[in-house]
Amino acid sequence: MQISDLIPWGRDKNKSPSAENGANPFLSLQRDINHVFEDFWKKVETGWDTRSEVVGMFGPSTDVTETDNSVEVSIELPGMTEKDIDISLSNDAMTIRGEKKVEHEDKRKGVYMCERSYGSFYRTLPLPTGVETDKADATFKNGVLTVRLPKTAEAQAKVKHIPVSAA
Repeated sequence: MQISDLIPWGRDKNKSPSAENGANPFLSLQRDINHVFEDFWKKVETGWDTRSEVVGMFGPSTDVTETDNSVEVSIELPGMTEKDIDISLSNDAMTIRGEKKVEHEDKRKGVYMCERSYGSFYRTLPLPTGVETDKADATFKNGVLTVRLPKTAEAQAKVKHIPVSAA
């Protein structure tokens, strides 16, 4: 194996992976690892899809609940305060941003310790039609942000309940 075989852009694209690996489990493992790196480099070249993969891995846990009268969004933001959070609404989306900066310093005789942590996130959620963005309210309690967006009267009137009967 040459070093160019390990670099995705240096490998011969016309070779069949199954022909070169045969039934050897180590070569099969090498092929799988190569695919992981190839996928990574493709994402680096084309850009990450932040709405699906990155948010799913690193974003805060979010629950969206729709009732007859409103849409409620709850986001877990432990360690943050209401001053660290920014909410903006447009006609069809809500963006929630947060930034956490923590610095702890401890000076004792012969000991100096300083810890810093920093992190930020943003999450854009599409809003259904028929919500009143002017009447939205947000509360933050015990590390959970809850944003309530009431529905318009027209949207509430369009809700139709269908009775379910046993057959």
